[in-house]
Amino acid sequence: MPFAVRALCLASVTVLGASPVSVAADDWSVVPSSGGRDGRPYFYAEGAPGTVLQDTVSVRNPGGKPLTVRLRGADADNGDDGTLSVRARAKDTGAWITFAERTVRIPARTRADVPFTVSVPADTAPGDHPGAILASAAGRTAAVRVQLRVGGPTLSALTVEHVRIHDGLISYELVNRGTTVLTPRLAVRAEGLFGEVLDRAPRTLPVELLPGRRVRLDEPWPDPPVLDGVDVGLTVTAEGGARAGADARVWFVPRTAGVVGALSGLAVCAGGALWLVRRVRRVRRVRRRGLPGLTEGAGRPRTEVDTTGVGTSEVETTGAAR
Repeated sequence: MPFAVRALCLASVTVLGASPVSVAADDWSVVPSSGGRDGRPYFYAEGAPGTVLQDTVSVRNPGGKPLTVRLRGADADNGDDGTLSVRARAKDTGAWITFAERTVRIPARTRADVPFTVSVPADTAPGDHPGAILASAAGRTAAVRVQLRVGGPTLSALTVEHVRIHDGLISYELVNRGTTVLTPRLAVRAEGLFGEVLDRAPRTLPVELLPGRRVRLDEPWPDPPVLDGVDVGLTVTAEGGARAGADARVWFVPRTAGVVGALSGLAVCAGGALWLVRRVRRVRRVRRRGLPGLTEGAGRPRTEVDTTGVGTSEVETTGAAR
């Protein structure tokens, strides 16, 4: 059964990346065989458990010398930061790939077309099983992606975990809990004590999250509040109805020296304001009553007379009644 072809977006020459990598005229390359089909960026296959799928990979040698190339299958993987890579040891799709020839000698300025099969085990779980074909020669390894989907019920699900705010970053982890490859979208909202401090609309992350994989990502926040208590909420969505969220609370305070200075300044301001309020009140009371200014006696507290209309009372200038 030939591979089904879909015009998606990932291709490869030297790595499992999101766009083709150009090579010099003398460099060899590995690509899906055209077979009368236009420019497949990578292999796409779909079949039920127990199916044996067939296709052909082409290795091109435009140089002036013969080239010996070794072929092998590999499982696609996510690096810790979400970049696509391959596993050192194949246990999934890469282990199911068998080549007509594993080592191919290609004369100068020619192309070798190598048939291969993907034998899907009968007990394989439905969903996406991303892999790759690796070709090694002349001190370089090139790759072309194999996107295999095994028929049956699929699940799109993810979680957001370990949210942490530090050093101008919102760090978090995404985990693909489903059986399909996900391209997540992230929205961020933060609410402080005095209102909203951050509101970022959903945007597509530069990550293709493979089933069962966990990645650690950072969202820049270069201008957080200087002094505030903030609740930060992350919402992540993906195709297939996947949706997840996580919250974190953080207090933003100035550094130690700033705290001491701020508290000292507040104390001075508060003391000055209190003295001024009391002074103004004393002056108003004296003017309203038509009495002479206050006097101080040796060893006696400063007092003022307060006429309330029902009697008189003596009040210390501190405001505490005797």
